[in-house]
Amino acid sequence: MAEALTPERILEATEDVLRRYGPGKATVVDVARALGVSHGSVYRHFRTKAALRAAVTQRWLDRTGEQLKSVVSGAGPAGQQLDRWLTTLFEAKRHKAGDDPELFATYTVLASEASDVVERHIEDAVGQLAQIIEAGRDEGVFAADAIGSASEAARAVFHATARFHDPVYAAEWSRPGIEDDFLTVRALVLRGLCR
Repeated sequence: MAEALTPERILEATEDVLRRYGPGKATVVDVARALGVSHGSVYRHFRTKAALRAAVTQRWLDRTGEQLKSVVSGAGPAGQQLDRWLTTLFEAKRHKAGDDPELFATYTVLASEASDVVERHIEDAVGQLAQIIEAGRDEGVFAADAIGSASEAARAVFHATARFHDPVYAAEWSRPGIEDDFLTVRALVLRGLCR
């Protein structure tokens, strides 16, 4: 009996096709061929090629989002959580770029097409940071008056650390000294939030 065609199977096959052909040449027909189905079967799950590409982008970003959520829901003081959150984000992005450069390059293109998906990802990340900062203010670890509201402070932290998570900087993530640069910025951010 043939395995049921599910959105998850389609997304996995799409990743393989994108890795093989790149975003400019990969087609829905290629995805269908990889699955052994008609392209109409793929379109029953994803109404357009753009919808399929957005879903692949969402899936990719969700992987990082889940790692970050586990940090926010984990135990420990807010300062340690913020430290772990920033480190987790940097390491997740760095591994994606280094472990699978073809797919990472593809996602960079897809992310520019699916800007609403990327914006939601950024808003989720900023929301997670705001939770950590608010908890730190409640604990008395982070200054209540530092940089305005927790959301404003979270957005500032996100932008201040962009070099370590924005794909535009991916080429720098494998350079010597990047870890030291990250540790310096992370320490500066933490000190800036503390009382």
